[in-house]
Amino acid sequence: MTTFVDRVELHVAAGNGGHGCASVHREKFKPLGGPDGGNGGRGGDVTLVVDQAVTTLLDYHHHPHRKATNGQPGAGDHRSGKDGQDLVLLVPDGTVVLDRNGKVLADLVGQGTTFVAGQGGRGGLGNAALASARRKAPGFALLGEPGEARDIVLELKTVADVALVGYPSAGKSSLISVLSAAKPKIADYPFTTLVPNLGVVTAGSTVYTVADVPGLIPGASQGRGLGLEFLRHVERCSVLVHVLDTATLESDRDPVSDLDIIEEELKQYGGLEDRPRIVVLNKIDIPDGQDLADMIRPDLEERGYRVFEVSAVARTGLKELSYALAGIVAEARAAKPVEVATRIVIRPKAVDDAGFTVTQEEDGLYRVRGEKPERWVRQTDFNNDEAVGYLADRLNRLGVEDALLKAGARSGDGVAIGAEDNAVVFDWEPSMSAGAEMLGRRGEDHRFEAPRPAAQRRRDREAERDEAQQDYEGFNPF
Repeated sequence: MTTFVDRVELHVAAGNGGHGCASVHREKFKPLGGPDGGNGGRGGDVTLVVDQAVTTLLDYHHHPHRKATNGQPGAGDHRSGKDGQDLVLLVPDGTVVLDRNGKVLADLVGQGTTFVAGQGGRGGLGNAALASARRKAPGFALLGEPGEARDIVLELKTVADVALVGYPSAGKSSLISVLSAAKPKIADYPFTTLVPNLGVVTAGSTVYTVADVPGLIPGASQGRGLGLEFLRHVERCSVLVHVLDTATLESDRDPVSDLDIIEEELKQYGGLEDRPRIVVLNKIDIPDGQDLADMIRPDLEERGYRVFEVSAVARTGLKELSYALAGIVAEARAAKPVEVATRIVIRPKAVDDAGFTVTQEEDGLYRVRGEKPERWVRQTDFNNDEAVGYLADRLNRLGVEDALLKAGARSGDGVAIGAEDNAVVFDWEPSMSAGAEMLGRRGEDHRFEAPRPAAQRRRDREAERDEAQQDYEGFNPF
């Protein structure tokens, strides 16, 4: 059973916003007390948060579909809907977030680093919030926006200062077990290490981490063996350590050839040319291993490598190696640029920025793109004529009508608002903004114009009294 997963495809969906409510306040002797529909609640976000206690993406491998809760719809009596609950997904330190095309969206390094993978939809306004001096009783409310849904890829790149690379059974796991307190599985057959192991090493005042990467073989950069799956875990390291087996039992292998093959695979993978290298000749406790180490060490030093002879079993040469690695790590940390707090740059909106664009496509269709028009369309209930008229007013105030005229649109031309896969298409009439009142006087409730029984009886009595008074004043018995 798989216990370590470092790459998954995740399908996230934020919560939808709740719909607004269209309601009229009613109580005894006051049947039409004005609009009192509440607003819909906001949909929950899907947020990735780094937690150093998490070391694998296994949970998302088994459950790749994640969705936040929706916002609740509004209700009468000015009751707003409850906001949806945000969904927090814990990921390991060093997780890279990509889209399906391979574009990096976020690099999550450091405890508590967050990334909003899916934005929750806004809640729709109720008719109480839409009421104004001209629109005293809206008979409609706005719909909640759908939450953002997309597919992302999570890749785990181990955050370590030192990476141990080499052939299977070269002694990498044994070396990390004696340098640190890590307890990896160790055996005498290839591919014992199936997952990267991390260990913490203390050398003087320097504390650094060491990663044991599963063994590489020829063709690893093209996907052969386990190399391609785990080469990404050496990308963040400050130094690469070649662990060479000086006591290999395979007759067609020798440490120098192993080094050349591993270097070629690292070159093919790319991005690691600037990392300093150290060569560790392991298993010198075996007589043949010590003899071979003495033979090849001059050749390796001529190539510019720093060479250390160690024995993980006998624990010889480890102190010199650990302090040498600590020095390189300390230099790399000192060379890193000082992290400066992110500056908040405020870019005011340009004077000539209308907030939308109008383009004519090859088939003659005019497409309107912009945050506000597309959001307003999503919030409109097209089964309600008054809501459609309200949308027409908003678009007209934004200048969409004038922009269509300038673009050359004529009566009957097709107009689409939104992207190709999710757009509202209609036949445009230049009089839409001026003639939308044909749908009715928006915002008025004819029930308010209907006479109320009590008021009508009072007016009838007053009229009868006035008529009687006029008759009395005009009466002349002589």
